[in-house]
Amino acid sequence: METKMNSKTFSLILIRLFIERDRQSRQKEERENGEEMASFILRVPTANLRGFSVSAAASSSNGAVPGTGTGSTQKAGPMIVELPLDQIKRPLMRTRANDPNKVQELMQSIQQIGLQVPIDVLEVDGVYYGFSGCHRYEAHQRLGLPTIRCKVRRGTKETLRHHLR
Repeated sequence: METKMNSKTFSLILIRLFIERDRQSRQKEERENGEEMASFILRVPTANLRGFSVSAAASSSNGAVPGTGTGSTQKAGPMIVELPLDQIKRPLMRTRANDPNKVQELMQSIQQIGLQVPIDVLEVDGVYYGFSGCHRYEAHQRLGLPTIRCKVRRGTKETLRHHLR
């Protein structure tokens, strides 16, 4: 079966594949250094480009589920989860202006192929704080999407204060 696509869509897919290859290379390096991380599975459809997505499964460098194991001091690494937009506090939103052209391009990309890179979120005492991914967050808001894929790291109040400086 032959699939037709325009050159812009094809270019977007190639860029996403190169980004994913680079991410996998960095993940391999992190595994070799013994750091925990999230692993990604890339699925490229043969017919419908709307089905093109990156899904994630949390794992540690040894394949175990984070937070499990024999040692009580083992830390869980970042987790990839879908969070409701209204549960993510954006404390720096008023101090930064997003580029409207970039937001519009992201909206088109998200509609065509979905969100490819999760936003980074810090979880402190059950509250989620977003400090990066401002354009992706706004694109989701403007599209009326209720949730966004997030890479969640747990942190302390001291970590939160550091991000607010």
